Amino acid sequence: MLLELGGARREATVVTAAPHGRGLVLVAFEGVGGRTAAEALRGARVLVPATDLPPPAADEFYYHEMVGMRVETTDGRALGTIVETFSTGTNEVWVVRDGTREHLIPVIADVVRAIERAARRVVIHPLPGLLD
Repeated sequence: MLLELGGARREATVVTAAPHGRGLVLVAFEGVGGRTAAEALRGARVLVPATDLPPPAADEFYYHEMVGMRVETTDGRALGTIVETFSTGTNEVWVVRDGTREHLIPVIADVVRAIERAARRVVIHPLPGLLD
């Protein structure tokens, strides 16, 4: 894996990882000794080659897979393509653009009805007001 911080990348090996607070993980890396050295890595992005990731189960997905997928409503209305994902702290949100409009689609079971990997298509059931 790689650690990326301030545009620089370096290889890293995880020694331990454990849950730490709400949604955080406390990670120890080989060769990073002491609190000061660890704090210097705060905010670093952890990059893992996609080939090293375990395959997702049928009802799971990786967010990087979603970029470029077409989004349609359950009644067949094309909304555009997923261009990015961000977190609100409560759930993830897909940014869907069609060239002229942008929709923010919450990634929750009440909205996302199907993810069709082979077809590169997501089907959603928009909640009232979501597409206004």
